[in-house]
Amino acid sequence: MPTDGLDRSACLGPDGSSELVSGVIGMIDGRWKLAILFRLFERPSWRTLELKRDLAGISQKVLTQQLRELEADRLIDRFDLGDKLPHVEYRLSRAGAELLPVLRSMRIFAALHQGNSIA
Repeated sequence: MPTDGLDRSACLGPDGSSELVSGVIGMIDGRWKLAILFRLFERPSWRTLELKRDLAGISQKVLTQQLRELEADRLIDRFDLGDKLPHVEYRLSRAGAELLPVLRSMRIFAALHQGNSIA
């Protein structure tokens, strides 16, 4: 029985916290998505080639796929700045920027509990 006064029923069901949080985890699930997001937290604008150089081991195909998925989930924005030559930049969207404190909290949690079993 909850003693903290929270309504535990809000966590269950199709509109509950469990489904909503699972949806967000799905948005950032992918080998390179967090690495891309953290780079965009660090610096506001990245070109595709800059990301490819900075993410050692990522292929162009996978980078493009991960960027498209992040854009489809509205976590990043794509800006085509080229008139004649291709010049595409990626920036955090408003939703992506709102994710930063959540990821910082997760980092703190990981630092405190990594390797420890959490009961």
